Amino acid sequence: MTSTRPPLVDSTFDVANWFLDRALNDGEYLQPQKLHRLMFLAQAYCAVAHNGRRLMPAVFIADAMGPLEPNVYRAFENERPWISEVKMSEAAKQVLDSIWRRFGVHSAEHLSRVVRRHPPFAEAWASEPRSVITEEAMVAFYGQIRPDRPPVLRPDPTAEGVDHTVEAPALETVLRPRVMRSHKGRPVNVMPWVPKGRKDDGGT
Repeated sequence: MTSTRPPLVDSTFDVANWFLDRALNDGEYLQPQKLHRLMFLAQAYCAVAHNGRRLMPAVFIADAMGPLEPNVYRAFENERPWISEVKMSEAAKQVLDSIWRRFGVHSAEHLSRVVRRHPPFAEAWASEPRSVITEEAMVAFYGQIRPDRPPVLRPDPTAEGVDHTVEAPALETVLRPRVMRSHKGRPVNVMPWVPKGRKDDGGT
C-alpha cells in the first residue's frame, strides 16, 4: 500500500535535475532513457524503504523502452528547462545518492533491458502498452527481494525470444549510508531517521 504522506521531494523536476547535475559532476552526459530508469528505480526503492512513501509526485508508464515519466519527458524533450534549485531533505538525498552509486555505472540500454523484465513493468505492459505502473506493484516486487533469495522475473515483454539473466538488488544492498566528514575530516556514516509504519502508510 502506498502512503498518503507528502513525497520526500516536492517536484519530479527536482529529482531529474539532481541526477543530471550528479552525472555532469562525474563527467557524464546523462541520456534521457537512463534518466527515466534511474528515476523509476529511485521511486521504487524509496517506497520500499519508507513504508510506501513516494520520493516524488510522479507517474510512470510502461513505454516500449522502459518505465517513463511522461511529464519530465515532455518538459525536457528539447532542452533542460530552468528551474530554481531547492534544498532537499537528507532522506531524499540518501535515496538519490544510493541509486546513483548502485545503478549509475550502467548504460541506458542495460538498465532498460533489466527493468523491462521486472514484474511492475512487464505486467503493466502486458495489460496495455503505456499503462501506468502502480506504486503498489513497485513495493510488492522490490520489497520482497532479499540478498539470499532471488527475485521472480518475467521474460522481456517487448522483445520476443530474448532471455537475459538479470538481477534486482535487495534494498539492503542499494540504500547505503551517506558518508559525510566530521570537523576533523573523519568519515561519518549518516542514515536518515525513518519513522515506524503508520496506519496511513501501510505500516503496522
